[in-house]
Amino acid sequence: MRIVRAQPADAPALSAVAWAAKAHWGYPASWLEQWRDQLTITADFIATNEIFAAVTDGQITGFYGLVARGDVMRLEHLWVLPHAIGRGIGETLFQRAAARARALGFARLTIEADPNAEGFYLRMGAVRTSLLATEIEGQRRELPLLTYNLSS
Repeated sequence: MRIVRAQPADAPALSAVAWAAKAHWGYPASWLEQWRDQLTITADFIATNEIFAAVTDGQITGFYGLVARGDVMRLEHLWVLPHAIGRGIGETLFQRAAARARALGFARLTIEADPNAEGFYLRMGAVRTSLLATEIEGQRRELPLLTYNLSS
């Protein structure tokens, strides 16, 4: 596996990874459709942010996206193709994202996690700081908000 800087031309492949990874959790198709914009990675997003992809056997199997907002670095995306989960790709991507944010001078990384991914981030050392309540099709969802200290 190699970690490489994503290029604007990678936008369709990254979007496919995000979509497949989100669908892996068994969400209804109607929910996925409502999240289409969030799961669509654009060439402009890649060109203006810190986006790196895991490439295995010539295929993008995962990626992360960091977005700087003032003095806060946010882990905007971290997705791994379902067939590649459990192979250390997510952990490697997370460690690389943290190292990149640290190298850029940030003290912490913020994460708005899918509830199914919270355990992963907690294992990586992030701490839940709060919950964001949302609603979709009349169902309440609570999204964990986490912080990862980059100075440790």
